[in-house]
Amino acid sequence: MNLNVPIELHNSFKSATAAKGQNMTDALLEFIQNYVDKNSGKQPKGRRK
Repeated sequence: MNLNVPIELHNSFKSATAAKGQNMTDALLEFIQNYVDKNSGKQPKGRRK
C-alpha cells in the first residue's frame, strides 16, 4: 500500500505514535483492523456477540 501524506501530517503522526511507544505501521494496522471490524458486516474472529 502506498499513501501520499502531507509532510506535516506525517511528522505529527510519527511524533504522536512515538510518544505512545508505538511505530506508525502498528498504529495504522490497528486502525485498519478496527475499521474493517466495524464496517465489513462480519463478526471479528475470536469474538462473540
